[in-house]
Amino acid sequence: MSRSATAEASLAEELAAVRPALLPRYRQALPGARAAVLSRLWRALAHEPLPWIDRRTRGAHSLALRLADGRVLHGPPADPYATTAYAPAVRLGRERYDDPVRLMTDLAVPHATGFAAELAHSVASLALSRAGAHHPKEWPARDWEWERRVTDGHPFHPNCRSRPGFSVAEQLAYGPEHGPLVELGTVAVPAARCLVSGVWPEELRDGERLLIPVHPWQAAHVLKRSYDLWRAARPLMSLRTLALPGGPHVKTALSARLTSSVRDISAYSIEAAAILSSFATELAARTDGLLHVTRTLGAVTDGSPDLAALLRESPEVYAGPGERMVPVAALPGTGLPGSAGWLTAFTRLALTVGLRLLELGVALEAHGQNLLVVLAADGTPLRLVYRDLADIRISPARLVRHGITPPALTGRLVTDDEQALRRKLFGSLVAGALAATAGSGPALGAAVAAAVPDVPRTPDLNELRQSPIPTKALTLMRLSPETPGDQWAALPNPLVLEPGALDQ
Repeated sequence: MSRSATAEASLAEELAAVRPALLPRYRQALPGARAAVLSRLWRALAHEPLPWIDRRTRGAHSLALRLADGRVLHGPPADPYATTAYAPAVRLGRERYDDPVRLMTDLAVPHATGFAAELAHSVASLALSRAGAHHPKEWPARDWEWERRVTDGHPFHPNCRSRPGFSVAEQLAYGPEHGPLVELGTVAVPAARCLVSGVWPEELRDGERLLIPVHPWQAAHVLKRSYDLWRAARPLMSLRTLALPGGPHVKTALSARLTSSVRDISAYSIEAAAILSSFATELAARTDGLLHVTRTLGAVTDGSPDLAALLRESPEVYAGPGERMVPVAALPGTGLPGSAGWLTAFTRLALTVGLRLLELGVALEAHGQNLLVVLAADGTPLRLVYRDLADIRISPARLVRHGITPPALTGRLVTDDEQALRRKLFGSLVAGALAATAGSGPALGAAVAAAVPDVPRTPDLNELRQSPIPTKALTLMRLSPETPGDQWAALPNPLVLEPGALDQ
């Protein structure tokens, strides 16, 4: 049995034991899940700087990739901004592949075996997510209900739904797409041992001890200790951040590998939390009301990245009467991006805000999970809300140039490198949030072209109009674990391309 068949059958066996009613829908979802993951993989093969691909040749209706060993991969044109499953099959030599796991296994490039196992998990978990999806016709009323609608995970990563270390029962219990309530716990730690940023609430204090919220998966698999039950909450897209009913969002430590990285909450993030929150709130005020940043209320760690938490304002506080707050990743499910006028208005809003902050000195990690849009009752995009400041970039030189005192921070968040700043914003906003909302290169190019005349002119805008669009080379990163940090690809710029050039 192939690796993919083994993963799919293993998940089916677990599903039959814990939720047998979902089994038929899971099996029906498998072919679509394979096509979705294969399309993401084909995009990476077509556009990322993979060292074992020598040449890419575009035909009228196909793309050929010549490998360093002489073999040739054939597939459909690869629009790097498309979100549909546009590559249901590709050919390696004369062999046809509709399974991304079998393709990666047979490519046999360095680290292919481990990556193939991740792809197998991604396919099976994606099928499970789609099987458990619930999409009522009416628009959701609460923030967590919007988050639940995003079943497919990362729009461009082949590991879009990879959740290694999670059993089927745990995916059903903790995955937002399945609509669960998660019983968060707390672990008591002597206050003298803790690093605290902001104000830690009385509810989470017990004399000389602080109570740190903990995710049940983390307690069972990483901390391996008991905890006291605290409050039930609804999981959001990031899995480790949950919405308390009527209260703030809780970002917990969840040391699991989701898509690419093992996420934790470092002491650096805790120490910087209050400073960042105050600074970002003041900077957002310079956008004429077009942007709000959710405030970090308090943050704490016992010194270990495995036990830490942040309390953050709910974005819902920034939606007025009759308005709706929608995570950008959930926008395709609203039907709104299908209107060219709406897509242009949203693109204009997002570029205006992102480029304004970049000019001032802050590059947002503005992907569809961090960025939310406030919609009027008729669906008109009014303003943006940004959450999670843990991976922005701050340029002291740019801030000073605009008469702004830089925050008292050092470390990875601080850089004056122009390329690093532009990569951060353009890679997350243009190649991420806007591309996924548009759904294709032509739609993205048309929306950006229509929006640009109304966006204030800056050197960053000139760079955006003329240069390739940076994006993280997510597959290259998984296939080169010996290289630390982010690696990048340059995507064709939809504004300056001739017709058909997106297929290269």
